[in-house]
Amino acid sequence: MVIKLVGNRRLGGSKGERKKAFEKNGGVLLEKLVAYCDGRPIPIRGFSYEELRRATNNYDQGCVLQVSQWYTWYKGSLDGRIVSIKKYAEDSTFSDFSFTDIAMSAKTSSHKNVLRLVGCCLETQLPTLVFEFAGNGFLSERVYQCNIHGYPREHPPMAWQIRLKIAREIAHAISYIHTAFSRPIIHRDIKPGNIFLDQHNVPKLADFSLSIPIPEGETHIEDKVHGSYGFLCPNYLATGRATEKTDVYSFGMLLLVLSTGQRSYVPQATTHEDSLVNYIRKCTISEIVDPAILAEEGGAGVEQQLQAVRELVLRCMDENPEMRPTMVDVTKELRRIERFMP
Repeated sequence: MVIKLVGNRRLGGSKGERKKAFEKNGGVLLEKLVAYCDGRPIPIRGFSYEELRRATNNYDQGCVLQVSQWYTWYKGSLDGRIVSIKKYAEDSTFSDFSFTDIAMSAKTSSHKNVLRLVGCCLETQLPTLVFEFAGNGFLSERVYQCNIHGYPREHPPMAWQIRLKIAREIAHAISYIHTAFSRPIIHRDIKPGNIFLDQHNVPKLADFSLSIPIPEGETHIEDKVHGSYGFLCPNYLATGRATEKTDVYSFGMLLLVLSTGQRSYVPQATTHEDSLVNYIRKCTISEIVDPAILAEEGGAGVEQQLQAVRELVLRCMDENPEMRPTMVDVTKELRRIERFMP
């Protein structure tokens, strides 16, 4: 296997800790790449700590795109090019996730609907990742009717055909990671907050930190449960067994969120019975769909599409994983639904 880490590794003179971090992290990354990338040569550009510090104006708060428990996304400028920089919290608890993120992102970046890894910096306690920039931000900022505090959305509502296209393209990306490699990759955290939109609203699946490959010849892998509340497959939550159908369930919830603009759970929910999917099982699509979609011109054509999407959601989120479609079939069905153009 050929590992290329290209670029200047300026350590900032007396910063011996950065040199130690670089050497330690380089070894761990090599192990991850060997384990996950099937011996294929993967060039990964290396950036110095100083380069990324300058790119973000010393990680200025004005450059922050999103903050999570594990990491912060920054907007930065490198060599005259705008990039997204993912800086993990300096907590050793997240170490394995950060290296998995690099290895899996490098492996899957060739797909047009996966956020492309540009390179990384190994001079920090945990690696800092550099990705392409997607100008329209996160899907989570655009799709919900209200923010987490209950205030109405700031952005204009997304047109239904754009939402449908986003769903189909993300389905294709998930289908790709499930089928393009000798070991299917399970993403395990499919949700609007892990999807970027570029300036043309082309979606980019991101955050492979929780991803895990299924061993060759196996149909599942057992592991500690990881994911996001509201999008977690109940079977996986109960058994710790991750399969391709684990992602199918999460995608079903994503598709439901795109259709309704609602959160994946009812505020103050305490049980699975309070989840959004249980509401749609009891209601017609017209009762729960985002009113902005119903306000569009389209008539019967849009109604047909919405009903077909509702049926696909329920299939993806079937309580029996074996009854759920594959992501290949989901992609085909969404392409068919798109043809019902109003």
